[in-house]
Amino acid sequence: MTLRRIRRYPRSLLLAIFLLILNVQLVKAASEYDPYKILGVSRSASQAEVKKAYKNLAKEWHPDKNKDPNAEDMFIKVSKSYEILSNEERRSNFDRYGQMDENQQFAQSQHQGFRGFQNSFYFDESFFHFPRSRDFADSKYLLHHAQFNTDVLPDSHKRPYLIKVTSEWCFACIHIEPVWKEAVLELEPLGVGVGIVDLGYERRLAHQLGAHRAPSIIGLVNGRVTFFHQAVVRENLRQFIEDLLPQKLVEKITDNNYRVYLDSWRVENKPNVLLFDQIPIVPLLYKLTAFAFRDYVRFGFVDQGDTHNTQLLRQFNINTYAPTMLLFKEDSEKPVDIIQARGMKRQIMNEFVSNNKFLQVPRLVNQQLFDELCPVKQFHRRRKYCVLLITGEDQAFLPGNKAFLDFASANRKDVLRFAYVYQRQQQPLCQALLHNQAALSPQVVILERRSHAGKVMYRSVSGGWNGSEEDKYRLHEQLELLQKDPTYLRSDATLPELNNEMAPIFLIRWINCAYDYIVQIYDDLLYSNWREMMPILSLIFSALFILFGTVIIQAFSEPGESKPRKPKPKEQPQAEEDASSRGSTSSRPPKKDFVEVTELTDITYISNLVKLRPGHINVVLVLTNASKNALLRKFAKEVFSFSGTQTLHFSFLNADKHRHWMPSLLCSTSGAMRREVHSDEDEESPDYAGHVLALNGHKKYFCLFRPVFTGDDSKDSSSETSSASDSRRRSRPRSRSSSHSRSRSHSREDGTGPKRGSGRATSIEVHHKLDRLGLWMERLMEGTLLRLQVPAWPSLSETANSFSES
Repeated sequence: MTLRRIRRYPRSLLLAIFLLILNVQLVKAASEYDPYKILGVSRSASQAEVKKAYKNLAKEWHPDKNKDPNAEDMFIKVSKSYEILSNEERRSNFDRYGQMDENQQFAQSQHQGFRGFQNSFYFDESFFHFPRSRDFADSKYLLHHAQFNTDVLPDSHKRPYLIKVTSEWCFACIHIEPVWKEAVLELEPLGVGVGIVDLGYERRLAHQLGAHRAPSIIGLVNGRVTFFHQAVVRENLRQFIEDLLPQKLVEKITDNNYRVYLDSWRVENKPNVLLFDQIPIVPLLYKLTAFAFRDYVRFGFVDQGDTHNTQLLRQFNINTYAPTMLLFKEDSEKPVDIIQARGMKRQIMNEFVSNNKFLQVPRLVNQQLFDELCPVKQFHRRRKYCVLLITGEDQAFLPGNKAFLDFASANRKDVLRFAYVYQRQQQPLCQALLHNQAALSPQVVILERRSHAGKVMYRSVSGGWNGSEEDKYRLHEQLELLQKDPTYLRSDATLPELNNEMAPIFLIRWINCAYDYIVQIYDDLLYSNWREMMPILSLIFSALFILFGTVIIQAFSEPGESKPRKPKPKEQPQAEEDASSRGSTSSRPPKKDFVEVTELTDITYISNLVKLRPGHINVVLVLTNASKNALLRKFAKEVFSFSGTQTLHFSFLNADKHRHWMPSLLCSTSGAMRREVHSDEDEESPDYAGHVLALNGHKKYFCLFRPVFTGDDSKDSSSETSSASDSRRRSRPRSRSSSHSRSRSHSREDGTGPKRGSGRATSIEVHHKLDRLGLWMERLMEGTLLRLQVPAWPSLSETANSFSES
């Protein structure tokens, strides 16, 4: 008995020592896994540095490019390390406890050593080579909370998403994995988005989706989440995706309705696509393409095996051996594009539709269509001009509209976009282009968009448009002049946002929202999703409690309490008098809604000009007390589209306070500018109101803008001074560029110093002094303005002395 015990103790002792050594080695192996060392970044590295290191290592160790036998293992480690460090929660857990799972909180307990023992099997697979719980091929489908909200959620309005919610230790997830892989291989090439959410790592995203258990399969379309509740079979998943799509995406076309379908482009303002196929049901690929382009194109399906479609097949000469797609625009008799292939692929269909998603002359029905047809001008891109026909909906306008369509078809160019608009449907747009005048006949306007705020340069074609050959020749001539000289568009305007003619009325939108809520409530009740039902039930019971509580209180209240008291008749006139007195006494200055403009004073002069940072320019408006409000409003409106530039600053200088600063600045320039200042001194009081200076404080130069009058209100008042100004302009030497001479001649013609007694003409001239400032600012940004060098900037307090000395 004693001998057996003696023999038993050494065996158990040896086994305990062996397990202890093995545990220590495995814990050491687990602790050696450091994602920071694998990616080669420090623990304080930012997300951008981590991402950059991951991209470099992924390119280096990709198994397809690196033939090293250990390349695949290293690539897996790099991907796993990036998966940990790119997630803030998992990175925080690793920094604190050295663990990668946020759902296993054993770091601070006594089982930390056993957790390292477990992780050594899972991550390194160094001992028993246990299979990983998640396939490496699924890592590209993993979704994060930020990625879901920025990429997936907006993209769900173009294609449906199939999302699987899983976790690390989910045996049911392993059971459905083969079916899931088959469904992904079938649906992803068709255009269905695929995503995987780890319930342990992405709890916030799972809570947003309403998924609280694994496995769960979710469908996402138009931002709406729908749960899959049937058996996980490939056919059921495919049908689930089809049920998520809207019902009327594709219309069945036969011999009886194809004429109406092809002629619907006038009302729908969309091209029409017809798919001819032998199968009786609409393919899922075609439905997904129709869903992606439903805002641009209408889709129809023709069953070639149906006996009611023989006339349709014979008219368009359809080959019955392969699927065929025809695309129609304004001409319903002849398609503009055709494709035919046995294996119709998603990429082919998308390119076919995207290249023809607009009519030849579409109608502007919303702002989105206007932005796509007539994009905003970019300096690094080629100019694009929009030729817009303003017409009506009556039958009398149809011949002119047809002639405009023929002209657009014959003059198709990359730089030209033709469109038309109904004046009654888009009145704000037409009023901005026609100067608030109702067009009795159709008008053609050529415009170029300059900013997203709505600023455009445009020119109206004289003579209107009735579709005659003379009108076509005149329009063609002006388009040729425009392509030779981009400054041909001289009028500017700020266009309002277009009305959405295709938007459903409020009642229909309310009914659709109510239907979605009812379907969601029914689905939650049917499948007992009480966690999602509790907010809705709480809202319903709260509303019922308030309703019945109000009824009970009114029933038991006394009759005299419910009678409203009559207001005193004497209080109303007093209130009206108070309101009128407040309205008369409140004289607020006009709001600067466009851009912030600061005043140049003795305090701000040094920081805003003399010590201005290199590369920065201060645009200064010179004004007086009388013209301050009018010029500031006009100045802020003209420079608003340039206010986003970080190197531009905007200020104004009061010439009444610092009247000698402008002459002193001009005297410090070239001799021609100095003689011009002395000629201005010969006048009684030179008026610098409306002048704009672009001052570069570091390089000590400036560009000068002189007031230019472009209106027609004061032609009579300025006709007498125009001849004198012309003769005086010819006698002066031409040391400046042509743009400055034109600006000065126009300013002289404005009558900068008006005669007494013409108060209305003076206000009109002040209002129009900055009409050309927007074009001058564009030339300033392009760097084509004349630069006047100065030896030093005159001081505001010393300008009087410096001017007298010069």
